[in-house]
Amino acid sequence: MAKDQPRDGNHKFEYTLSAAERDAKAAELRAAGWSYRAIADELGYYDRSHVWRQLQLAKKRVLKEPVENLISVEMQQLDALYVAALEILEKEHVAISQGKVMKDDDGQPILDDGPRLAAIREMRMLRESFRKLYGLDAEKKVNISGGVRYEIVGVDSADLG
Repeated sequence: MAKDQPRDGNHKFEYTLSAAERDAKAAELRAAGWSYRAIADELGYYDRSHVWRQLQLAKKRVLKEPVENLISVEMQQLDALYVAALEILEKEHVAISQGKVMKDDDGQPILDDGPRLAAIREMRMLRESFRKLYGLDAEKKVNISGGVRYEIVGVDSADLG
């Protein structure tokens, strides 16, 4: 990047549109068979290693934006499902038997906790999906212990010793 490249609030170089266009042109030239040295000379990079580094970063940037967009869309979908489950959780549901509302001895409708419990389960599963989407779950490690015993059929173990 050029010395006059703009910097952000943390004094890191900002990736500008002109830098992105230059990296895109470098990628085109490299795909056309140009050497890193020739690309550096043509487009004003410091040296051939700078061209290589910028092309590596450009590849990551190309993938990063669509992946971030996908995560955002999936998060919005999960959020909508969570809100729908929350609405079910907050409602009172009456028990129905043979198409009729069940009532207690005082004639009051009997409440059915089944839909609310199902909403709680769904909300728990949605929270798990949020954690997976953002990689918030701790890494799982599996410890395996024990031994292996080998037996050679037809050989007396006393003859091996």
